[in-house]
Amino acid sequence: MVDWIADYIDGPGERPVFPKVNPGDIRAQLPEHPPAIPESFADVMADMERIIVPGLTQWQHPDFFAWYPSNITYPSILGELMSSGLGINAMAWVTSPAATELETLMLDWMQELLGLPDRFHSTSDTGGGVIQGTASESTLTAMLAARWRATDGAINASGDTTKLVGYTTSESHSSIEKGFRIAGIGTDNMRVVPHDEHFAMRPDAFATMIESDLAAGLVPFFVVAAHGTTSSMAFDPTPAIAEIAHAHGMWVHVDAAMSGIAALTPEHRWVNAGLDVADSYTTNPHKWMGINFDCNLFWTADRAALISALSILPPYLASEAAQSGAAIDYRDWGIPLGRRFRALKLWFSLRTDGVAPVQEMIRSHVDLTQQLAARVTADDRFDIVAPHPLNLLCIARRSDSIEQANADTDALTEAANAAGIGLFTRTVLDGRSVMRISIGARATTSTHVAAMWERLTEIV
Repeated sequence: MVDWIADYIDGPGERPVFPKVNPGDIRAQLPEHPPAIPESFADVMADMERIIVPGLTQWQHPDFFAWYPSNITYPSILGELMSSGLGINAMAWVTSPAATELETLMLDWMQELLGLPDRFHSTSDTGGGVIQGTASESTLTAMLAARWRATDGAINASGDTTKLVGYTTSESHSSIEKGFRIAGIGTDNMRVVPHDEHFAMRPDAFATMIESDLAAGLVPFFVVAAHGTTSSMAFDPTPAIAEIAHAHGMWVHVDAAMSGIAALTPEHRWVNAGLDVADSYTTNPHKWMGINFDCNLFWTADRAALISALSILPPYLASEAAQSGAAIDYRDWGIPLGRRFRALKLWFSLRTDGVAPVQEMIRSHVDLTQQLAARVTADDRFDIVAPHPLNLLCIARRSDSIEQANADTDALTEAANAAGIGLFTRTVLDGRSVMRISIGARATTSTHVAAMWERLTEIV
């Protein structure tokens, strides 16, 4: 199977980027009931090759321009395999000391490599980091810490959180709205702040909404600033947002799920603007860095609020090391109790590959995006709808009416996907249909991008 995986990775463009299947097709090829007797591993792999793999979206394909990258590398795969083979639970220091201490070190290594503020380092007075599963988990975790701090810890049955209100924009990730639901704040208490022409939060509108909520007797407690939104890669002005938020005692969380990894290249450290005044920050090595899913990095400058919000200590998990403060129990830094040994993926990758290959890939993808933008600009049938500082280009068809332009853009996206030109996703920006072209697959080269654009323009 390891050899099969190696062959699969070495041939990322050999299969269609998206399978030609209908809902139910895969299940229909598999037995409806479990086997009565064990089957051979050869038979399982045969069905894997015949049924499962042909029914998968090929995220490693060089013509994958949808959603966001989900890169993998050999070292991270081996780290994942080692983690599975060891079979340990990394929920507390006492359950596997090396897992906890390696995780702490990896967050410190990444803090250094990304050029993040020292307040996020494990040796700082108040901060530190943890590996979560996804940015969605990190956003919810930050929200719960903010809720605890805003209510002075009154989050039990007698604590009133009905007056808490939080803020984001329509461009922010859908997990933020889900977080408000799960945290018990509710979407009625989620404020959608207007954005500017670049789809970034307007600080003046944010301040006005806060004043309105205060006048209504509500308690502003949480704001999410995005550093690279999914739809348009918008960057919110975090320094200005934080100045307003902190004047009212609010928690500032920065979501840089994909784009934060760009800070591995010094010339793109501008993506970190405002992190020196953020209460928490998250980014995903499992997108643009090549650490296979799942591996999300979350840092906070207020670990006391985080731990206070999430710590539950049954006697069977108590340890002198954690109670004395000499060790970290990461079960208190996130939602689940059980935790996988994710730090091995980072450790294997950083030690055997380093960051140079990732830096080269990031620079290449940014350069390819700018080359594509030049081609789009030169074609009077298209508009570029949003800024494109990194690796996402949002384009739309031109027409005399917005209705016709939207119809033409949607038709082009559907036709391109159907023709196998690549895999693209659609979004809507201020009422305008947009075709997103996300350049992030490790195997994508200038040849793939040029061929993709040539074929796109032929079917317009």
